Amino acid sequence: MPRIIPINWKRFEKFVLFVGCVFEREKGDHRIYSRKDLPRPIVFPRDNELPIFIIRNNLRVLKISPEEYIDILKRI
Repeated sequence: MPRIIPINWKRFEKFVLFVGCVFEREKGDHRIYSRKDLPRPIVFPRDNELPIFIIRNNLRVLKISPEEYIDILKRI
C-alpha cells in the first residue's frame, strides 16, 4: 500500500483542481474549494507542507482512496 507523505499546498491544489473542484474563497490562510457532489468543502491551509491528516481528511470527503490519490499525483 502506498504511503501518503506531506506535500506542498500548491501541489495539493493542483490535485484538487484536477479532480473537479472549484476555488470558492480564501479565509485567512485557508483555501476553500467545492464540488456539487461533495457534502462539505475541501479546506486546506497555505502552509509549506500539508500534514498527512489534512490530506487524509480531504481524501475522505472526496471519496478517493490513498492509492488513487498517489496515482493521480503521478499523472499531474
